[in-house]
Amino acid sequence: MKPRLLRSTLSTFLGISLLVGPLALQADARPGQGGSMGSRGSHTWSAPPVTRTTPYSTAPMERSITPRTAPTTPGYGAPQMGAPFARPMGYPNRHPFLTGLAGGFLGAGLFGMLSGHGFMGGMHGFFSFLGLLVQIGLVVMVIMWLVRRFGRGNAGGSSFGMAPQRSATGPTSAAPAAGGAPIQITTADYQAFQQTLMDIQAAWNQQNIPALQQMATAEMVSYFNEQLATLASQGARNVVSDVRFLQGDLAEAWRENNMDYASVAMRYSLIDLTTNATGQVIDGSSTNPVTITEVWTFVRPSRGGRWLLSAIQQAR
Repeated sequence: MKPRLLRSTLSTFLGISLLVGPLALQADARPGQGGSMGSRGSHTWSAPPVTRTTPYSTAPMERSITPRTAPTTPGYGAPQMGAPFARPMGYPNRHPFLTGLAGGFLGAGLFGMLSGHGFMGGMHGFFSFLGLLVQIGLVVMVIMWLVRRFGRGNAGGSSFGMAPQRSATGPTSAAPAAGGAPIQITTADYQAFQQTLMDIQAAWNQQNIPALQQMATAEMVSYFNEQLATLASQGARNVVSDVRFLQGDLAEAWRENNMDYASVAMRYSLIDLTTNATGQVIDGSSTNPVTITEVWTFVRPSRGGRWLLSAIQQAR
């Protein structure tokens, strides 16, 4: 290859790399950049219980200063024993009477087939079958009514939904997956979680490290600082705006070593775009918001004080 052609090819390659590089690296450039990081005390390497907002659990930690030790709580992929049946939040428990009644109806029809009388069993069986259909229909209507009745309080909205053992007006008492003592989470705590979510996004957008230090642990601030420095070294800047909280649930809350922890599933939307040094958009959209679902863990001294963000995990 001729020297002039070689120089031209290298220049073109470098130009494309500078243009495409930030685009390829800055997807999910919001705080945390779409990763799972931080510490949750003794629960760091265990999956938070599923909730209505995160019915499919969360991704395991990718970065943490907490040493990985032999698991003392259920790990990722293991059955969750902290909540009965590890059922996604928002789904009512099946009533044992209704479940047995419906099963009995279905079993009667199947027994007729197995005993040689057929599913209808002649004219008499035909009318019995009609009665069976009517009874099944009534049971289905009752079950649907119960689902609507008890699921109405869990409809989405810009507030935290129902959590384990939470009354209509009282605080939440959520037991951890294993170990530690359950603690009460009040309406004021939920408001603090939501406000911290909004404030961290604003501080990130302003690249305000001192402000982040007031809202997150030193570990999380170090990750944020590293991510912002990486963007700056690439000549890029992440801009988040129009942050809107959509829905939230308490996954678990517990106390250990004189510290209170609360892991909260949160869904929110925001404008997430990355620009270059001249302000040109190289990733994201300035008009189309993206919806994010994450589990944020907060920590504070048991004697009281401000909740600080200690971990972010991505929902699966």
